[in-house]
Amino acid sequence: MHQQITLGLKLRSIIFYLGSGLSALWFGTTGMIFFGLLPFNIRRQYLLLWNRFVCWWLKITCGIDHQIIGAENISHDVAVVLSKHQSSLETIYLQLMFQPLSTILKRELLRIPGFGWGLSLLKPIAIDRGNPRQALRQVMDTGKERLAEGISVLIFPEGTRTAPGSTAKHAKSGSALAVAAAVPVIPVAHNAGEFWPNNSFVKFPGTVVISVGERIESTGKTAEQLKEEVRLWIDSESEAIAQR
Repeated sequence: MHQQITLGLKLRSIIFYLGSGLSALWFGTTGMIFFGLLPFNIRRQYLLLWNRFVCWWLKITCGIDHQIIGAENISHDVAVVLSKHQSSLETIYLQLMFQPLSTILKRELLRIPGFGWGLSLLKPIAIDRGNPRQALRQVMDTGKERLAEGISVLIFPEGTRTAPGSTAKHAKSGSALAVAAAVPVIPVAHNAGEFWPNNSFVKFPGTVVISVGERIESTGKTAEQLKEEVRLWIDSESEAIAQR
């Protein structure tokens, strides 16, 4: 349960957003102007400086740090990363942990001045969530292209953010992509929503625990079998993190 929301927490959160927002505008604009036509690996390294800054700024202003369990399971070999989704924070962390990484996201995010411009240079897979059939086709087609390029793909199988302690039905698209491309899945569980709650601008100090599971091979499995194996691990590990 969160601590009481105080004026101090509100002020610290406002300061965080001012710094992260202005820095997003800076990196997005300069990235588009000076790095937009450069090779992907060069512009990626520049734009990920924003992620590094935000992690540092979040710790300075809001007192939020992070701890990684299973760091030995982090691999830069191509894979489909399937993660618990509770807030915006895990997207920032995971972009740094798994490189290079293409994220499935709402296409509306690319319209945000500065932030969206930089995001568009990172080869995301921007989908229209209002058209599920087209979105699934895009995840499969563009996802296989990214994996063939040597870029891992990040998918949140629950499809939307869930509150800490709750679960949602897992979609099969991530597992189906892994099976179709014959690449492994790396499952991720965390408790970021405890400190960066969804639909709240107030941040709470503490240490986010991110647990990275062992790679789960997709060979010889159906998408449904792989989805269930991943779901069981994420749900079990999320519960274990909550009880720490």
